[in-house]
Amino acid sequence: MQPQVGDWLRRRTSMAGSWQAEELAAVKNDTRVSVVLPARNEQATVGEIVTVVRRELMERTPLVDEVVVIDSQSDDMTAMVAAEAGAQVFAQNEVLPGLPAMTGKGEALWKSLAVTGGDVVVFVDADLRDFGAHFVTGLLGPLLTDGSVGYVKGCYDRPFISEYGSVKGGGGRVTELVARPLINMHWPLLAGIIQPLGGEYAARRSLLERLPFVTGYGVELGLLVDALEMAGLDALAQVDLGTRTHTHQPVADLAVMAGQIMITAWSRLKRQGHFVPFNPPAAALTQFHRALSGHRAIVRDMGVDERPPMLTVAAYREDRRRLSIENVTSR
Repeated sequence: MQPQVGDWLRRRTSMAGSWQAEELAAVKNDTRVSVVLPARNEQATVGEIVTVVRRELMERTPLVDEVVVIDSQSDDMTAMVAAEAGAQVFAQNEVLPGLPAMTGKGEALWKSLAVTGGDVVVFVDADLRDFGAHFVTGLLGPLLTDGSVGYVKGCYDRPFISEYGSVKGGGGRVTELVARPLINMHWPLLAGIIQPLGGEYAARRSLLERLPFVTGYGVELGLLVDALEMAGLDALAQVDLGTRTHTHQPVADLAVMAGQIMITAWSRLKRQGHFVPFNPPAAALTQFHRALSGHRAIVRDMGVDERPPMLTVAAYREDRRRLSIENVTSR
């Protein structure tokens, strides 16, 4: 490990327990905080997460100003459950309707910037089990107490839970097999990031709105690499949130995720001037399933789209200008 990374780990890694909601509320001042949950078919878990955030961090302690769920084309009761729990719910395709619709988690995250007002935005996956308020307070701690920090990643233990029991450290398969090798090879300054693909992270709006968002599963890697390039290593921090349990995907789906991450890495390498093949990687993934007559080939699309920095969107700039005028007028 590079000495610079070791120094960063010592200075920029903290424990969630070090950040208490009451203390953060006392230093928050006029900073607005938004908590965003991108959600697709998460009716079983989204309500409890929203309930905890509202009860612990809005009603009991005035730390969070809004909790927003971006419903990513769910076909279950995710939107209704989230709304009943007290979240503001927006359908992904109804945000910035003048733009061509895209799909994927990154699309939901990007569009959340257009419907939230926070100066700091906290992203939390909607499939978390045993969610606690420390997931939010931990991520907010470095941002509300140190003006030089712009982007905070959560890290945690990720057990693999199946019908046969729990395997310690068995989660995060794509992280260990794909993302971590890529990062260590091409962006070694990020080698200290323990969970580069984790869905729990927070950042200042002033940084997020200047970053492009990959619309698929490469969004976390893309944001991390781009934040490093734009703001530098010392603007990044991470917080140990303990243990994270969530729904696991089958291996075939993880393969698509891995492919999207590799395509995202390729795009960043090319953009940063590294030598990469001129043509973009093929986006078709052939997988095989056993059928009665032998193996059956199934071709799946690993392609990813990308949204530009939100600041380049005219409708967003106009809306932020209007809000700024309203805030000044109301004072």
